[in-house]
Amino acid sequence: METLIAGLIIFFAIHSVAIVNDAWRRTVIDRLGEWPWKTLYSVIALAGLLLIVQGYGAARLDPLVLYTPPAWLRHVALLLLIPVFPLLLAAYLPGRIQQATRHPLLAATKLWAFAHLLANGTLADIVLFGSFLAWAVVDRISLKHRTGPPVPMLPRTAANDAIAVAAGLGPYIAFVLWLHMRLIGVSPLG
Repeated sequence: METLIAGLIIFFAIHSVAIVNDAWRRTVIDRLGEWPWKTLYSVIALAGLLLIVQGYGAARLDPLVLYTPPAWLRHVALLLLIPVFPLLLAAYLPGRIQQATRHPLLAATKLWAFAHLLANGTLADIVLFGSFLAWAVVDRISLKHRTGPPVPMLPRTAANDAIAVAAGLGPYIAFVLWLHMRLIGVSPLG
């Protein structure tokens, strides 16, 4: 569990720099340059992510079950997860989805985390998915009081929504049918 927590701290620390001290982040970018900052950011985030994966995998070997969700919550979770991949794509494909959600990446993160909290009841699940849910909520609230960094995007078109939905449903189906089992070791279908 310590590895999982360390990974979460590292991962969210670098992802929260703009939330906590955006002026410092901008100063560092001005001093280092954009690409060196992005490289440093990516290396730290990747280190945190690797620790999260390792720590979560280890915690699952000896789980501490806090609650056992009823079976029907798995079905609710599967339904909540349907828009996650389309939202991830909509973050980079401007259209009505992006306009309606304002921050589709954070919406996807919140749905993903909440759905997993509904379907899982171990301490490691609560720590992992609860952390992601809490961070996404805090980041979304903070964006109301700050402007995010400019992100180069495609032009806003209605076709982008169709692409996001069509291209996003493929990975969802793949995860439900076999990728989740292959990568995580648990079938979402039970």
